[in-house]
Amino acid sequence: MKKDTHSQNKPKSGLRKLTSWSMSHPMLIVGLYVGAVSLFFLIFPNVDFWASGLFYSDVSGFWAQNDAFLRDVRHLGPFLVRVIAVTCLGVLLLKLLVPGRPPLMPLRQPLFLLSTLILGPGILVNSILKNNWGRPRPRYVEEFGGDLPFQPVWKITDYCQHNCSFTSGEASAAIWLTSVAFLVPATWRKAVLLFVLPLCLILSVNRVAFGGHFLSDTLLSWGLTLLLILGVYHLLYQRVPPLVTDRKLDEWFTVKGRRLQRLLQRMTLRLRRSMRGVARRFSEH
Repeated sequence: MKKDTHSQNKPKSGLRKLTSWSMSHPMLIVGLYVGAVSLFFLIFPNVDFWASGLFYSDVSGFWAQNDAFLRDVRHLGPFLVRVIAVTCLGVLLLKLLVPGRPPLMPLRQPLFLLSTLILGPGILVNSILKNNWGRPRPRYVEEFGGDLPFQPVWKITDYCQHNCSFTSGEASAAIWLTSVAFLVPATWRKAVLLFVLPLCLILSVNRVAFGGHFLSDTLLSWGLTLLLILGVYHLLYQRVPPLVTDRKLDEWFTVKGRRLQRLLQRMTLRLRRSMRGVARRFSEH
């Protein structure tokens, strides 16, 4: 009986070790995910046709894009991204305008969120990949009523000039929302992920359903964006020493804020003098 119990515990022990190793090497795991997804869709490109075909009919095309509710759902992701971005900018701006007071949150947090948003969905996906790889969107390829040939993942073509299918900007922004989970207390992390991950899935599938992206576009956007998030998080929080500390950021914004205050005071003083001069001229006449 003891031997049986020992043999049953062996797989569980191995699974725990694998999980622990994966948690301690997240960038490697995500990098392997990107490589595996890329290889899979290069070998089996028909999976993209199958996934997009679930939402396509010869009569109405990509029928989901005509659904008002699904169109409203699509705007939820960008709305949340804007709320987080504006909040982060507000925290940094408030520190500049009131440099003598402590910030509303440790300044690495808005720096982390804004830098990953700009570098991931902004530069990597929307500026570099979507504007240079030239993959036509599903609604424009021959298999779904268009007039352009299907192109596999990672192939650079000139069939599309800008804002193309590879990879998905909205899927990238959706998975970026998980970056909030890196910053909240551990007790809140599961709750944040239970909200964000299903939302990410819904927003990404929505783009496939609308004929805006292939399944491979969304899956690779997830991996590439998450890889960048992990890289920035390592630089700001895990590296020893970190790229920058909350204290250094606080000092930098305090110095710049006080300079800004002095500049505003000088500008206000000049404006008052000029207004007095104008008032005197009018009084003389």
